[in-house]
Amino acid sequence: MMEIAIIAHNGKKPEMVKFIMDHVEILKNKKVNLIATGTTGKYVEESGLKVNKYLSGPQGGDAQIAGRVAEGKTKMVIFFRDPMDKHPHEPDISMLMRICDVHNVPLATNPATAKLLLKALAC
Repeated sequence: MMEIAIIAHNGKKPEMVKFIMDHVEILKNKKVNLIATGTTGKYVEESGLKVNKYLSGPQGGDAQIAGRVAEGKTKMVIFFRDPMDKHPHEPDISMLMRICDVHNVPLATNPATAKLLLKALAC
């Protein structure tokens, strides 16, 4: 079972839920285990999907997911970032992105890239 992390800044959470629902068949067919930062996970759970939640991003959730990437447990990260807003936990966000690069883990920071990753997963 492949573990995929989903994270979204506050202004992008509805977009993340819509994206996940638009691609739910791929996720179910490939038996994906979704993990998420706390608030994003709550939003996705409310849409009826199962997701394992970690802390919210500002409370350390980004760092927890980065740890899972470093351990080889998380194989893909979908992080809908809001580039137009300031985020007090920006160092954690940068660290997560760096860890994905260090461990060669696919990272999508917008819906277009995430769609390509999931389409590749479906093949």
